[in-house]
Amino acid sequence: MAEAEGIFIRELELSDGRVLEIRQLSSGDVGCVVWDAAIVLSKYLERRERTEPGLLRGRTVLELGSGTGIVGIMAAALGAQVTVTDLEDLQDLMSANIDHNAHVISGSCQAKVLKWGEEVADSFLSPNYILMADCIYYEESLKPLLKTVKDLAGSDTCVLCCYEERTTGKNPEIEKKFFELLKADFEYEEVPIEKHDEEYRSEDIHILQIYGKK
Repeated sequence: MAEAEGIFIRELELSDGRVLEIRQLSSGDVGCVVWDAAIVLSKYLERRERTEPGLLRGRTVLELGSGTGIVGIMAAALGAQVTVTDLEDLQDLMSANIDHNAHVISGSCQAKVLKWGEEVADSFLSPNYILMADCIYYEESLKPLLKTVKDLAGSDTCVLCCYEERTTGKNPEIEKKFFELLKADFEYEEVPIEKHDEEYRSEDIHILQIYGKK
């Protein structure tokens, strides 16, 4: 349903009845809309926190390529101390969504500019979790993305990367390149689909759990 011209609301209900209301734009970059991988990762986080209480509460979380901010806002609703990041032109959208969902957030959430491949501020370093949803789509962005992940991650940082497997065009080549680059500095395993949310899951959407090589 349109709230105002060009703005549409995507609702996502938590198991306790709280509802995230995420603004998305009818025009603009890919970051202006809520993608399925972001929904799957958001609900996976909720399921993990439900089955492993305290997993996220009080932990530091940094989301890359946040777009609308839905994944980070979910983590904040689960009690995490969250920073959602993206380019300058998406700051207003992320901030509006944080403000609009303030009543749902039990942790904290703030929006910051972070451009992949560039030097990262000390305040971003070594979060407990780094979250990424549908960040594997431009070949030229893969090296900068993984450089940023490597720069950010501490020895105990867990990276959760959720992506939709796409079989058209150059997508298979881009995914193959991502995994080739990933193996250079990281170890990873796929989260079995049985551990995804019971309702919000798809055979085409994968969640990786990634750690830096020791």
